[in-house]
Amino acid sequence: MLGDGIGSNIRKSKLINRRMFIASTAKAVIFFGIVTRLFYLQVEQNKKYLTLSDKNRIRENKLPPIRGEFKDYFGKTIAGNLDVYELHVIPEQVEDFRILITRVKQILNLTDKDVNNIYNLKNKQKPWETIIISDNLTWEEFSKINYYLYDLPGLKPIITVGRNYPFNESYSHVLGYVAYASKEDLSSNEIINERHVPGLRVGKNGLEKTFETQLIGTNTVQRFEVNAYGKRINQLEVQNGDQGTSLRITIDTKIQNYTSELLAGDAGSISIMDIYTGEIVAMNSSPSFNPNDFLYGIGSKKWKDLNSDPYKPLINKTISGLYSPGSTIKPIVALSALENNIISPDLKVNCKGHKNPLELYGSKYHCWKKKGHGYMSLSNAIKQSCDTYFYEVSRLLGVDRLNETARKFGLGDIVLKNFFDNEKRGVVPSTKWKKEAIGQNWYLGETLITGIGQGYIQTTPLQLTLMTAQLANGGNKIYPTIIPDNTKNIEQIKSQMNNNENFTTNYPSLVRNKENVKFVLNAMFRSTNEIYGTSYKSRIEDPKYQFAGKTGTAQVKRITEAERELDLKPEQIPYEERDHAWFIAFGPYKNPRYALTVFVEHGGSGSSKAAPIAKKLFKKLIDRHEEREKIRINDRLIS
Repeated sequence: MLGDGIGSNIRKSKLINRRMFIASTAKAVIFFGIVTRLFYLQVEQNKKYLTLSDKNRIRENKLPPIRGEFKDYFGKTIAGNLDVYELHVIPEQVEDFRILITRVKQILNLTDKDVNNIYNLKNKQKPWETIIISDNLTWEEFSKINYYLYDLPGLKPIITVGRNYPFNESYSHVLGYVAYASKEDLSSNEIINERHVPGLRVGKNGLEKTFETQLIGTNTVQRFEVNAYGKRINQLEVQNGDQGTSLRITIDTKIQNYTSELLAGDAGSISIMDIYTGEIVAMNSSPSFNPNDFLYGIGSKKWKDLNSDPYKPLINKTISGLYSPGSTIKPIVALSALENNIISPDLKVNCKGHKNPLELYGSKYHCWKKKGHGYMSLSNAIKQSCDTYFYEVSRLLGVDRLNETARKFGLGDIVLKNFFDNEKRGVVPSTKWKKEAIGQNWYLGETLITGIGQGYIQTTPLQLTLMTAQLANGGNKIYPTIIPDNTKNIEQIKSQMNNNENFTTNYPSLVRNKENVKFVLNAMFRSTNEIYGTSYKSRIEDPKYQFAGKTGTAQVKRITEAERELDLKPEQIPYEERDHAWFIAFGPYKNPRYALTVFVEHGGSGSSKAAPIAKKLFKKLIDRHEEREKIRINDRLIS
């Protein structure tokens, strides 16, 4: 019995010892695991957790990049920057969004509508996306918010960069405007996506959009320390970003503003080009809009009004408006006929007026002059703009040969390549074009009306400016630009143009015989400076300002016989049915340097509406020429 008791105690003792050993071993394993883990966390993962700790303690803030400016030819700022005070909030970083907005409403005196808009934005966006509570705080409001910021966790007063256009409407269609970056902007442009911060504004059209990647600049980055509640307690570092590249363009602000004055109250366009360098001196479309209205987001009513305005202020008529050129096409028709040896300058045609029109296959083709011009030669036909004469020239020439010459001189093609994505090509018809575009054969009657700038032919005002410039320089190709080229020497350009019989220079000849161009230019001079010329009333006798031009009056609807008999004045016709008024010109005549186009939509007669504008413009333009040349020479010396 005693032996059994002793044996039982021994077994119990062994069991206890075994259990203690297991427990001790388990403790040792756990302790070793803890030590190993601590070693791993504190030694092996030291850098990782220090970094995570810093991320909780140190915050980075990217500021909007500062946009490069636009300058005019004389270095005057035409698109600059200004500070914009905004108020942002990220909902997921706010403990009680409702209480926060209630406090902001009291501080900024927000309306119930403003508050509703904030909640609507919150419901539409993700919780981590920034809501812009206000994008147009005054300095007083901005200071007030900062004063109460300690009691407004999650609120972010931001100083961002806005755009300022000091000349309002004058440059709208050239520069375009900036507005908040959209999802489309972010997806289509990697640089915008990379530098995007809430409130970033980017170019939406015009040169602002074209040169976005040069203009945008780089972000300034602020690093600062925050406490456990996320409030800033110390700024650690600022990495300043670089401002975007500033760009200088060829336009003269004084001339540009003057074109706005001359077109005030009319829908139309004025464009001016240097006939040797191709530089755009002015490019105005009327009416326009104020790009500053887009800085804080344009209101829906104003946007609707702009889109519904019958004068179409949002359309850049200079490069996007397509119109029948009317009689401004006649110099090219004449040149084409001479170049192709279809006629001689002495060809005579008898014009009997619209009482005795030309009849062809049952259709009648009238001249604008009621009693007719009588027997006309080519020079007189250009001078007096005789339609009957050009019906005959066009019939002999044919539309395909006219198409070839017109396209050489810039019609039917983009003028300012790589500058504007809304520039249109227009149409210079041919037999092939009609077959491909419309699926029909070409008819002779269509050739006749094409020869007076009606029918299918559609051009932009800037195309006619280029056509006129290339005529005025003697028939040489130039390359239009809106960015100055400091290396260009006018005398060298002239020399190349005058010695290019082999067609291998930088400015190749567009014609076979320069005498043909001289003939056409002389006829344009007669049209402006001799009695019976269609723009004779707009002539300037002082040789310093003397110019040569060609009027155009383009019908917008077919005129019936009954309407023709009424012989109504423009003001007696409904606005939308009035003819378009054109005038193309170059000057000074004896030593030409500039070409221009004046277009007045539904302006009536080119001679009465468009040519007088050109007369005023040439005086201002030529008076500015000397100052412009000083800048050009100085640029060349610097480069």
